Amino acid sequence: MAQQKALFLGNDMEELLFRKPIQISNDRIEAYYKNKVVLITGGGGSIGSELCRQIAQMHPKSLIILDIYENGAYDIQQELLIQYGDNLDVHIEILSICDATDVDKIFFTYHPDIVLHAAAHKHVPLMEHNCCEAIKNNVFGTLNVVHAAEKYGVGRFIMVSTDKAVNPTNVMGATKRMCEMIVQSYSCKRSNTIFSATRFGNVLGSAGSVIPLFRKQILNGGPVTVTDRRMMRYFMTIQEASQLVLLSGSMAKNGELFVLDMGKPIKILDLAENMIRLSGYKPYQDIQIVEIGLRPGEKLYEELLINTSDLDATDNQLIFVEQDKPLPIEAIEEKLNLLTAAAETGNNQLARETLKSVVPTFKAPDEINCLL
Repeated sequence: MAQQKALFLGNDMEELLFRKPIQISNDRIEAYYKNKVVLITGGGGSIGSELCRQIAQMHPKSLIILDIYENGAYDIQQELLIQYGDNLDVHIEILSICDATDVDKIFFTYHPDIVLHAAAHKHVPLMEHNCCEAIKNNVFGTLNVVHAAEKYGVGRFIMVSTDKAVNPTNVMGATKRMCEMIVQSYSCKRSNTIFSATRFGNVLGSAGSVIPLFRKQILNGGPVTVTDRRMMRYFMTIQEASQLVLLSGSMAKNGELFVLDMGKPIKILDLAENMIRLSGYKPYQDIQIVEIGLRPGEKLYEELLINTSDLDATDNQLIFVEQDKPLPIEAIEEKLNLLTAAAETGNNQLARETLKSVVPTFKAPDEINCLL
């Protein structure tokens, strides 16, 4: 019986936000992206594919979707072809951003005006056990795209970041913080490229979110598992996050670390209970909720800022800029040399220790969780 009812759980993620969805005007965004050659890395992923959908509505000159995973890229390509046909010039490129030669070739071929960099390894527990791979893909993959953007005079480079980069307690968050530092440092170089990064929290319904997991567990009759009853996260819908990323990118002057106002954090326990009710069941009666303990690298709450007092407003009430001083390029290169040497050893523990040395805010989860 539980299996049958759960099939009717709505796809409308807004019901799980505990707030009204954000309404964003597209006028300013469309005016900026119209008639531009836009390259989206990680374009087949949850955020990347939604960025593709949003850009496609804005009449770009062409849209280049780059991803290592061909199935996701193929799915969004077919979706766009069905909707737009010959009215949208869309290209699919399957490659790894870790291959600097291939990345360079893509930039030489298309000469993009705008790069939306969403490609990254994002699963926290998996990256805890694959630290070398996280560094290679997230840090040096980003560096390859940054180098190509600078070399080919890309007008604007917009990096998709995460709240897990703030005082990170895991490898994924620490690598993303390192990426932010790279982007900000390169904004200080005299080039034609405007660099920025946009940081937001969890996205409801994305491939790595708890929503698909909870849905499967409810479909199977439970139990629904939460790591800790105190766990809190900031949430947005994929549409909200993508539109705000595009808007912040169009606002960038150079070197900004944009922070999105994601409202109040939501308890994961409340989210689980709400999903069970929306499925037509009673929590703890029809479907049980079980606490299973924190996963490696996980903290109880996420932060959107490094220094909450250092925050500048923009002309959009949902977007702020953190006053984070960029490091000199020499300091970044020194950190990158250390990470290169560590990642090449294949020793994940050494790589983790090196990552902690180059990202000073990288702390053990217990150091942060004890403050809650």
